[in-house]
Amino acid sequence: MLTKRFARAARVALVACALGGAALISGCGKEQPAFTNVDITGNKQFGADFSLPDASGKTRSLADYKGKVVVLFFGYTHCPDVCPTTMAELSQALQQLGPEEAKRVQVLFVTVDPERDTPELMAQYVPAFNPTFVGLRPANQQQLEKVTKDFRVYYAKVPGKTPDSYTMDHTAASYVFDTDGKLRLFARDGQGASPWVHDLKLLLG
Repeated sequence: MLTKRFARAARVALVACALGGAALISGCGKEQPAFTNVDITGNKQFGADFSLPDASGKTRSLADYKGKVVVLFFGYTHCPDVCPTTMAELSQALQQLGPEEAKRVQVLFVTVDPERDTPELMAQYVPAFNPTFVGLRPANQQQLEKVTKDFRVYYAKVPGKTPDSYTMDHTAASYVFDTDGKLRLFARDGQGASPWVHDLKLLLG
């Protein structure tokens, strides 16, 4: 009986090692990194890539940032609180990483409000937080629906006092790809710079 239990436990441990995860698993040949944010490595429920135009109209995808850690952040430029706070925190995190490591991180801001977030506005707003940040704007409703569906991002227009004063409810989170282009982390927005620095350092190796 003990032998069977030991064999079953060994199989579970091997599967856990193969899948990886945020927890450190005793007995694995290689310990998995203890991320601060949610480790979604190997999760097939989220998108594996994207294809969206930047403010200049050039289509961008993960292939454009090969060898970099990519932070895919969803928000909108008229956001009154969480979005600008997170953008500022990401900029602070890159400063704390230092110039050499920061060069290997790419932050991409995807608007869920392309109706108001024109290419001209995106070109001004996004790099204002950090010159390396790139804004991505779905060219049409189909592109917006596809990327938000792929990454399970919720968004909805909340009417304001005037037609142009509406706000957008949306999933306050980012997705992080490692230098091999694999989706690794689900990161809550507004968490401060320190968790970003910790996890980005792990992914940069």
